[in-house]
Amino acid sequence: MLNHFLTIPTLDASIWSFILCTAASLFFGVLVALLHMYKNSYSKNFVLTLVILPVIVQSVIMLVNGNLGTGVAVLGAFSLIRFRSAEGNSREITSLFLAMSIGLATGLGSIGIAGLLLLAVGAAILVIHALPFQGKKENARLLTILIPRDMDYEKVFVDVFAGYTKSARLIKVDDGGADSSCELQYLIYLKTNDNTKAFLDDIRRLNGNQPVSLRLLPAIRGGL
Repeated sequence: MLNHFLTIPTLDASIWSFILCTAASLFFGVLVALLHMYKNSYSKNFVLTLVILPVIVQSVIMLVNGNLGTGVAVLGAFSLIRFRSAEGNSREITSLFLAMSIGLATGLGSIGIAGLLLLAVGAAILVIHALPFQGKKENARLLTILIPRDMDYEKVFVDVFAGYTKSARLIKVDDGGADSSCELQYLIYLKTNDNTKAFLDDIRRLNGNQPVSLRLLPAIRGGL
């Protein structure tokens, strides 16, 4: 009975099997979309993609079932992630792969396997989300400082960084060519976001009140 639930034995162009698999793909796609929306930022278009993607992948797999093109179709389905208009964060990529995996399972007639996959991955995401830990990457910032070209930047900001940051690493030095200023860029991890203004004020006192900027790195936030 379990094997009968996990697979559809007559998956050979039957309209009823196609309807059943499509309905299952849509249902699982909605659940994947709801899972992605849980305590996460999202767009309406991306949620719609998560709902429809399992049906698209399932249809391709069913159309080529039993042919050598199955392997090519699987590779093509997973390469869809390369055609997104913007680089996704780790949560988006996880949801995309989950939706495509469910589409592959339903396309092969393994509706029960698709449900078990969604249940296992969904439970893991919810449990990990509930764990009381938080990575320091949420306080990662790119600090840009302009200084006079004759300033010894190696040591001038050491004390300020020690007071306000967990770590600071110089990643770029631009001497400005003929300009009288030199641009420094640091990757820093702030101890807290509550005293950002005081941190920038102390930097300006040391660099002769020249411009200073501090911004969140999009590639770090939620990245892989």
